[in-house]
Amino acid sequence: MSKIILGFVGDLAAGKGTLAKYLQEKYQCNTYRFSTMLRDVLDRIYVEKNRENLQLVSKVLRENFGQDVMSNVIAKDVERDENDLVIVDGIRRPTDITYLQNLEGFHLIYITAESKTRWERMVKRQENPDEKDKTFEQFLLDEQAEADMLIKELGGKAEKTINNDGTIEELYSQIENILADYGHKN
Repeated sequence: MSKIILGFVGDLAAGKGTLAKYLQEKYQCNTYRFSTMLRDVLDRIYVEKNRENLQLVSKVLRENFGQDVMSNVIAKDVERDENDLVIVDGIRRPTDITYLQNLEGFHLIYITAESKTRWERMVKRQENPDEKDKTFEQFLLDEQAEADMLIKELGGKAEKTINNDGTIEELYSQIENILADYGHKN
C-alpha cells in the first residue's frame, strides 16, 4: 500500500488536533504539526508558549529563512516517516503545502465548525495559557490574525471538507470515510 498523507487545514479549534489524536491512537501513525517546531524554539529560549509568541517566532523564521522554511522541514519529516498513514496538522497558509503537495499520497482536508462552537472548545481545552479567559469577541479578533487569515481560502482548495458541528462519533465517521476513499484499510 502506498503512503497516505492527510494534511489538516482548519479554523481555530475546529477539531484538527482531535482528529490527529484519534488517528494516532487507532492507526499508530505519526502527526507532524507546524507549531511543534515553534514550541521547540520557545522552549529552548525559555519564552512562554502563548499564541502571540508562536506567531512571532513563525514570522521571524519565515521572514529570515524564507516563507517556505517550515513547509520544507515538515515535508522532509513526512517523507522520512515509514508509516503508511501520516498526518500533518495545522496547515495555515499556501506556503505550508509548497513541498507537501509534491509528495505522492498527499491530500488536503479542510476541517471547520461554527465560530461559537469553536470558541467554546478552545476555552475548554486551554492549549495555550492565554485561552482560558478569552472572550468570544477576542476569539473573533484572533481569527483575523495573519496566521489565520488564509485558512478559509486554503480550505477552499482542499479535496475534502469535514464539518465538525456534530458529535465526536460523526467526526470520526467522516475521517474514516475519507480514509476509505483513499484506499486505507481499517
